[in-house]
Amino acid sequence: MQLHEARVVLTGASGGIGMEIASALCAAGARVLAVARHQESLLPLLVRYPQNLHWVAADLTLSFDRHKVLAAVEAIGGINLLINAAGVNHFAMLEQLDDSDINAMLAVNVSAPICMTKLLLPQLKQADSAMVVNVGSTYGSIGYPGYASYCATKFALRGFSEALRRELADTRVSVLYVAPRATRTSMNSAAAQALNDALKANVDDPKTVASAVLHAIAGDHRDLYLGWPERFFVRLNSLLPNLVDRGLRKQLPLIRRLSHKPENEQKP
Repeated sequence: MQLHEARVVLTGASGGIGMEIASALCAAGARVLAVARHQESLLPLLVRYPQNLHWVAADLTLSFDRHKVLAAVEAIGGINLLINAAGVNHFAMLEQLDDSDINAMLAVNVSAPICMTKLLLPQLKQADSAMVVNVGSTYGSIGYPGYASYCATKFALRGFSEALRRELADTRVSVLYVAPRATRTSMNSAAAQALNDALKANVDDPKTVASAVLHAIAGDHRDLYLGWPERFFVRLNSLLPNLVDRGLRKQLPLIRRLSHKPENEQKP
């Protein structure tokens, strides 16, 4: 896909990865409908790219707001790229989560991108060439303690992407699944960052992730897994899950110690 010809709906545009994707798309000449509940963090980009970037205020868990996005798409004459980047996360053991936390992750991470894609597919199919990009996670391939519910949502998004790609195989709409590793965004609570530090985990800058995503879009890729050794662990987990089980069991005391009830975690 030629990025300067892209007409884009980007969800989660006010978050770390989403905002960097918005910036990179606008710099490449794309026209972007930035979907987010709040505008404040987008204001500098809206000032810098007034002809390219437009904010759509929406809570994507609500059908009425999803139809607001559809109306904005129709107003610009259609789109050829949908990037589902909105997401929420909690680092906590399962029994530490409230039902509302679990339901919010399912609503934002699974139901919203599926429903948004369904709503916009007729628009995408009208384009000469189009793409759906679903931003998942390495945790969509590796179940990790302290992230059981989050992993469940990203496993679901990965499965949705695979099935949708096959469902659209005889159309002009392709599907790209993106799996970042740990990224430096507001989704990471202090406890999550402490765990990354204790494990000496690689943490990417959102701009690095956004650059890789745009490269994958321009190259019409089907999957993008970021980071080494994370890509190796994804493969290892699919072939020898018992080996990964034993490795992660050694980390359980640390994970339990650092986990907490995530009442003050930020959501993008």
